[in-house]
Amino acid sequence: MRIYNNYSLLPHNTFHLDVKSRWFVEYESEIDLQKLLRDEYFMSQAFWHIGQGSNLLFLSDFNGVIVHSGIKGIERIREDENHVWLAVGAAEDWDAFAAYCVEQGWGGLENLSLIPGEVGASAYQNIGAYGMEAADYIEEVQAYSVETGEKRFFSNEDCKYSYRHSFFKEPENRGLYYITQVTYKLSKKPEYKLDYGDLEKKLKGKTINLQTIRKAIISIRKDKLPDPQIEGNAGSFFMNPYISRIYYERLKKQYPDLPHYPVNEETVKVPAAWLIEQSGGKGKTLGGAAVSEKQALVIVNRNQATGEEIALLAEEIRKAVWEKFGIELQPEVNYI
Repeated sequence: MRIYNNYSLLPHNTFHLDVKSRWFVEYESEIDLQKLLRDEYFMSQAFWHIGQGSNLLFLSDFNGVIVHSGIKGIERIREDENHVWLAVGAAEDWDAFAAYCVEQGWGGLENLSLIPGEVGASAYQNIGAYGMEAADYIEEVQAYSVETGEKRFFSNEDCKYSYRHSFFKEPENRGLYYITQVTYKLSKKPEYKLDYGDLEKKLKGKTINLQTIRKAIISIRKDKLPDPQIEGNAGSFFMNPYISRIYYERLKKQYPDLPHYPVNEETVKVPAAWLIEQSGGKGKTLGGAAVSEKQALVIVNRNQATGEEIALLAEEIRKAVWEKFGIELQPEVNYI
């Protein structure tokens, strides 16, 4: 277990905000985590568990304990003719894991290529892209209760997955469980999902397999999203809102080009990026923060922005979309 005092979180958030934590603790095993959860001094302070910090916005220094998992490893625990089950440590890099699965010929995660973060966050956040979600392939999540220190196994159903949501994100459960391992069930006979966004167009004329799909996804993401190594960002800042089909039809009369994705008979999903662009948000700036010209859904740290500047810019965007469309955008990013 590694413990640091007055620790810079610059390497641990993709917005590149040089904020500090009073304490930073990285546990490297379940035994380490159990010791930490029994430590009266640390457990009496404010806590926040992070992964790679690709979905976080620090508004200021954190006067408490930032916890990070160092548990890694990929173990094939079971397989049959059609599927393979992999138990994966929460600290494994998500895209490296997705690449590994593609190399092995195991389907399911190829459309989720190049998403930043760690495996633990995939189960917490239910990451998704290009018509796929992590929840579609999660079999089980192993986590420790912060309150009792006991290990608990969550089935897919227990996790209560929905769009960018899980049991672990619910207000009454937030911060109460630390994910240590995720079990994925992947296919040896992949069924490809290509009918989303620009993917089908990108693959036109090419041999369709896991490798070409992964390459196409990476190419599309690089074309559409700013590189966080160049301009700090957390990817999509807002979730795509769900609205009633009745309200969508009403808006459609006023805005004929309003795109949508059917969810069910009563609900549709509309792209937050389109709403932001139509509300004048693309390219908007506040202090050192800016809405990316490349993708309106992304707020970037262009010139040594503070967390507060990024949050204020996000609030201006939300207000503009609400005033124009009557739709309330919800941040995908967690404010700390």
